[in-house]
Amino acid sequence: MRLPMRYLRSTEGAAPLARYSPGVEVAAGDRLVICSGQLGVAADGSVPDSVREQTLLCLENAEAVLISAGLDRSHVVKLTAYITERACLPDYMAARDVFFHGRQEPPASTLLIVSGFSRPEFRVEVEVIAAAGSVKTDP
Repeated sequence: MRLPMRYLRSTEGAAPLARYSPGVEVAAGDRLVICSGQLGVAADGSVPDSVREQTLLCLENAEAVLISAGLDRSHVVKLTAYITERACLPDYMAARDVFFHGRQEPPASTLLIVSGFSRPEFRVEVEVIAAAGSVKTDP
């Protein structure tokens, strides 16, 4: 059974500008999985043109890494995304919100605008940190 994460909101600071948690507390002893930046590349090597499709592929590729560790998108506590221009923001946010739809609390999130990636067709890159609580075993 997963230990609950504590989602943090300040009563002093400004409210989030989108659907993300300002902070997430992970219990001591929880397992952390840290994914390298994932790009919007399909299994066949193709890269879609749209930011929305690239974002979904980035998140799906990150989830594939998590699944290899026995976790999934519900375990994501921190998301860091990189986009190439402000015009990408609405499509990135829409895809992110679809991917994490159904979660009572969204992960913490940071978004940065960068000048580019290793190939010009890439417009989005996403890193995730996931945590899993201790497994409770019966004696």
